[in-house]
Amino acid sequence: MTNFPTDNFELNTGCNGLFDTHAHLSYLDARGIDAENCVSGLFKSGFAGIIDIGTIAGDLAERVHTFSHFEQVHFSAGIWPHKDILAQTKQQIDTLEQNINTAPAGSVVAIGECGFDRRENPDNNPAERALLEAQLDLARRRQLPIIIHSREAPAETIETLASHPGAHGIIHCFSYNTREARAFLDMGYYISFAGNITFKNAGSLREALQSVPLDRLLLETDSPYLAPAPYRGKPAHPGMIIQTYRCAAELLKIDIEELKETVKRNAARVFGLSFNLN
Repeated sequence: MTNFPTDNFELNTGCNGLFDTHAHLSYLDARGIDAENCVSGLFKSGFAGIIDIGTIAGDLAERVHTFSHFEQVHFSAGIWPHKDILAQTKQQIDTLEQNINTAPAGSVVAIGECGFDRRENPDNNPAERALLEAQLDLARRRQLPIIIHSREAPAETIETLASHPGAHGIIHCFSYNTREARAFLDMGYYISFAGNITFKNAGSLREALQSVPLDRLLLETDSPYLAPAPYRGKPAHPGMIIQTYRCAAELLKIDIEELKETVKRNAARVFGLSFNLN
């Protein structure tokens, strides 16, 4: 396992005030990154916060047990559209809701991630939509934002969300173009960009980022995936998000400190958090 801090993390020069709105902290150890030391090092150096994301109905309790002693870590609870669970939607949702009911008050700040994935489910199984709609309903009932995963499924994502106007939330790891960005924005969603905006072939993605109003913009790592350049191909940890912030600040022609405050403000608004803002 990699000791932390590592030589690819600017522990003292860039992380103050950064917020990672989507990371899978419980996956880091399996990728060779000591999650406990990583998160501890980040927060000692001024990192503002992390949203730790759920993907399995029963994963919340262990994640809360492992990371809730860090007050800057907040949790989502959701069910990613794994093909092997699509035949068990009701049981999965029941388990998810039971886990939320037994979690410490205020620890769960969002439902998700959930949605459509055409690589996982190329046959367009109707149960995939049913699983998403059940979580949209759960988010509405709980008055929580929903975190949407959408890969190679823009039209059905837009259609499904449009049919649930009572829900609101985030399109995570946005991977489409300016037209789709506008459709999600028109429905009131925030749009979150990951480290792939730094990739050389990401021209249309960077154009989409530039089209998003600053008050709807979020940034994430999706750790341990999508490590930004120059670390592409390596396991990602939240500290690498400094590269994504730098790229976004350059594209938006704003100072990186202004961008940090913007993302923190947006995260506070959408997730119902409270922390000091400049």
